[in-house]
Amino acid sequence: MRKIDEGIYYEDSFPGVTLGAIIYPDGIIGIDAPIRSEDARAWRSVLMDHRGWKNRFLVSLDSHPDRTLGAKSMETTLITHEKTAEIFQNRSTIFKGQVMETGSEWESYNEAIGMRWAIPEITFSNQIKLHWDNSEVILEHHPGPSLESIWVILPGEKVVFVGDTVVVDQPPFFADADLDLWETQLDILLKSYREFVIISGRGGPIVQQDVHELRKFIRNVSRRMENLANKEALPEETTKMVPSLLGRLKFPSLKKDQYEHRLKYGLFNYYQRRYHQTVNQEHLNLE
Repeated sequence: MRKIDEGIYYEDSFPGVTLGAIIYPDGIIGIDAPIRSEDARAWRSVLMDHRGWKNRFLVSLDSHPDRTLGAKSMETTLITHEKTAEIFQNRSTIFKGQVMETGSEWESYNEAIGMRWAIPEITFSNQIKLHWDNSEVILEHHPGPSLESIWVILPGEKVVFVGDTVVVDQPPFFADADLDLWETQLDILLKSYREFVIISGRGGPIVQQDVHELRKFIRNVSRRMENLANKEALPEETTKMVPSLLGRLKFPSLKKDQYEHRLKYGLFNYYQRRYHQTVNQEHLNLE
C-alpha cells in the first residue's frame, strides 16, 4: 500500500483498477476491489493486518466489472450508488463475460468468467456521509463516465478518489458515458478541488494538468461526434476517429490493441446511443 495521508492509502499492484483504503482505529473503508478472487482475498488480508477488519465497508465507485468483479471475495458490506444496484439487479448472478472486446482489463483474465457478483447492501441517490473516529467521509454522485459514478471525498484530509472520472495515459471508457456531464465533473475538480490530492481509479495520484488534458480530450471527442451526427453518419464511422485519438496518448506499445478495442467499442456505442437512435426515430416520425 502507498500512503497518501495518515490512515489513507492507495494500491496499484493488482490487475484492474487502482484501489483505495481508509483505515481507522475501529474499522476500514475499502474503495473498489481487484478483478480476480485470489487478488481480492490477498487485498482483504492486507487490510485485515491493519487494525483488523471488524467494522468494514467496501465502496464501488461505479458498476464496471474491472472494479466490481472481486467485490464478493472481499466479504464485507458493499456500498454503491442506487443506479449501480439497479444494474446489478439486471445482471445474471454469475458473470458470463459475453461482451465483445471492450478494452477492459478483466478480458485478459479467463478466471473472471464464472465469478459471482456481490449484492450492494447500502445504496444512495445523491450523497451519503460516514462519520468515523472524528473524521468525515463523503460518498457523492458525480455522473459522467457512467450515470452511476461516485467519488469518495475526505474533506478534512483534502483527498478525493474519483474512479474513472479521470484516467491517465489510456483512453477513457465512452460506451456508457454522458460527455456533457463528464465535462461538468472535470470542471468541478478544476475549480473546487485544486488543493486536494486526487486519486484516479486508473493511475493513482494525478495533478490538475491531467484533469485539463482529459477535459480537452473529451471536448475533442464531443465536437467530432457532433460533426458526425450533423452529417447523419452511421456509427461505424466513429472507427476513423481511433488512430488520431490514440496518437494524443502516451502508453506502452503492448497496450495498443487493447486500447484500440476500448475506443472502437466505446465510441461506436456512445454514438449509436446518443445520436444514431435519435436520427432513426426522427426518420420514423417523418414517415
